[in-house]
Amino acid sequence: YSALKKAKAMSREEVVNEIKASGLVGRGGAAFPAGIKWEGALKAEADQKYVICNADESEPGTFKDRILLLDDPHRTIEGMCIAAYAIGATKGYIYIRGEYPYIVPALENAIQESKSAGYLENFDIEIRLGAGAYICGEETALFESIEGKRGFPRVKPPFPTTHGVFGKPTVINNVETLCNVPLIISMGSTEYRKIGTEKSPGPKLFCLSGDVVKPGLYEVAFGATLREVLDMAGGITNGKNLKSVLFGGAAGAFATSEHLDVKMTFEDLRAAGLPLGSGVVMVFAET
Repeated sequence: YSALKKAKAMSREEVVNEIKASGLVGRGGAAFPAGIKWEGALKAEADQKYVICNADESEPGTFKDRILLLDDPHRTIEGMCIAAYAIGATKGYIYIRGEYPYIVPALENAIQESKSAGYLENFDIEIRLGAGAYICGEETALFESIEGKRGFPRVKPPFPTTHGVFGKPTVINNVETLCNVPLIISMGSTEYRKIGTEKSPGPKLFCLSGDVVKPGLYEVAFGATLREVLDMAGGITNGKNLKSVLFGGAAGAFATSEHLDVKMTFEDLRAAGLPLGSGVVMVFAET
């Protein structure tokens, strides 16, 4: 929690400005600038503010948030604590997809450890478990679910930064987004921007599944090519030829062998007509 200590030595505005300067955008698929969200919630006047971690990872082929929460839950909690300090929130929720109940004990244990160590003094985190509804990954549907209603998207505006969960200013970020926050605060936005590209700064997690020798979660700097990522995973199984690669899950698009040298950045993939989405790279061989 060294990044949290560092953040608390800064003013709220300084923390928000550091996140803005880092160029961090949402890693859940929407790619909205995190610093802009935080700034809006900081400026909003209210007696209560919330920070929500969106762990409703329902996109087929995505499993990065599950691994982050199971292997290093404290990084997500630290990211939430920094966000809470930055906007002046006292309450937080971690919303976990219904198919991930086994993450809850690990998270509850981490929250208890964090509390015992004194890191959750003015910030209370509650876990909410979804019931398998894909739509609850959409932030406003997730608010409805937390409020005990049917998960159904709200009409925007108003936006969550002023009217979020329970009608209060809310910052909602994906697990991977929140895990980048301690990294940015500890190394500083200037150093962070040296990773990746100008328009897609920082590291990115890609979920490789399907016909690759070593399926799994791969962390690369934005700008690595599809070919490089597939090579890291040992290439196509049984020496077969590549047929296609699904980017972005159910709402995504298919790449073919002609896209192998496309750089894995928001701007390069967009130019190639492919979504980066939440980092799904589902590989299909010729068979």
